[in-house]
Amino acid sequence: MSLNVTEIEKPLYIKVHPDDNVAIIVNTGGLPEGAIFTDGLKLNERVPQGHKVTLMDLKCGDAIIRYGHIIGYVKNPVKKGSWVNETMVDLPSALELDELLAPEQAPQPLPPLEGFTFEGYRNSNGTVGIKNILGISTSVQCVVGVVEFAVKRINNELLPKYPNVDDVVALNHSYGCGVAINSPDAIIPIRTLQNLAVHPSFGGEVLVVGLGCEKLVPDRLLPDGDTSNVILLQEQTGFINMVEKILEMAETRLKRLNERKRETCPFSDLVIGVQCGGSDAFSGVTANPAVGYAADLIVRAGGTVMFSEVSEIRDSVHLLMSRVVDEKVGNDLKREMKWYDNYLQGGQVDRDANPTPGNKKGGLSNVVEKSLGSVAKSGNSPLVEVVPPGAKATKKGLLFAATPAGDFVCGTLQLAAGMHLQVFTTGRGTPYGLAMAPVIKVSTRNALTEQWKDLIDVNAGTIATGEATIEDVGWEIFYLILDVASGRKQTYAEKWGLHNDLCLFNPAPIT
Repeated sequence: MSLNVTEIEKPLYIKVHPDDNVAIIVNTGGLPEGAIFTDGLKLNERVPQGHKVTLMDLKCGDAIIRYGHIIGYVKNPVKKGSWVNETMVDLPSALELDELLAPEQAPQPLPPLEGFTFEGYRNSNGTVGIKNILGISTSVQCVVGVVEFAVKRINNELLPKYPNVDDVVALNHSYGCGVAINSPDAIIPIRTLQNLAVHPSFGGEVLVVGLGCEKLVPDRLLPDGDTSNVILLQEQTGFINMVEKILEMAETRLKRLNERKRETCPFSDLVIGVQCGGSDAFSGVTANPAVGYAADLIVRAGGTVMFSEVSEIRDSVHLLMSRVVDEKVGNDLKREMKWYDNYLQGGQVDRDANPTPGNKKGGLSNVVEKSLGSVAKSGNSPLVEVVPPGAKATKKGLLFAATPAGDFVCGTLQLAAGMHLQVFTTGRGTPYGLAMAPVIKVSTRNALTEQWKDLIDVNAGTIATGEATIEDVGWEIFYLILDVASGRKQTYAEKWGLHNDLCLFNPAPIT
């Protein structure tokens, strides 16, 4: 990445790769017609911040190159110094998955990074949590009203008695009945709920509230089949007894959770998820590369990083195939891409249904451009495992957790895979958060950080203006991860208690 000038008040653009024939405008508010850059480029028209300007004349059908890759083809001739927006771009064909091959030799791991630990909660099964939470699982949406009522009472009446417990979280969802429970694809929401129930930050304490007649019988959410961890509302006499029974079972578990203490844990016990939402054209040049640099640091230190969002990886999957450790991982990666291709086809949409109006307003023309910026979050480490949706990660290192790109669905599935903490990049801004795990919010632009000073945890916009490097911000993210995981610092989402609902991915029929 090269910058033309260092002074923010002067016209600035970013050209990522030497082969690029477009660049993005850095200046807040964009630049007017007639603006001249230090290399002599002159704008023919106003270009908004983050949007692309042509660096040479383009004929009809010419390739538009960004990140050194073709992101589309111009529909009509475009003069040098002109604005290129999404209406002017034809989408390239999708990559043929069967033509992608794993490398003949496994990529070498990056040099180890030693001496890092964090303060976590050790569980009896060997797993480690970074929070101390009472989790209350639900087997069906029918019980949510009662559970929410009980949670309010737990917060008000019980939690103050147990100061070492961080929170009580109800795992509410819209699944459980009125569904094709034996459909092959039903395994996705079911195993998601099974794995959420035993999240390491719940300390091994399981409590399931069911109704009694649902298709997803509560026993299926229990890791050991111990029905003493289940309350069925249909077996209780009246509403008040339902609530009192939940409080009684909750307090038994709160007493045990209150005995947990943080202890020094090896970095290899830490699992970090990375995700982006409200992306813009800066995502792929500031926040995502900085997160990718931090991801490499985490893997080098022995930890685990999972990145996701199938539809945002599909058009850059060739870049990942060169980093798979063996043929099996490569085949697993192609399997998940093919499954999602068929899933979208069944809904009569193509992969370019992914970008939102906000993404396009932020300068992203199509899913290919978005994908090339999104994959930067994965860094450069070898890819050691592909985790199917709702499944639990089994390896350490860099993983691809196959999820939809929707923020809430992706977050839910990463939690099910075992994520402790999430790093979330945003260019347009979102107050997104998770009740079960801290979310570190990384801004792509200075302007967003200034607008949302009390929501953004890390500003990567300084990379675009030349005030910091990708490495600088990557280390900042890495150290903040350690502090948040160890309980020494809170993210803004934690401070304000912001969190979104869990959102299960259920591709199976609803009956």
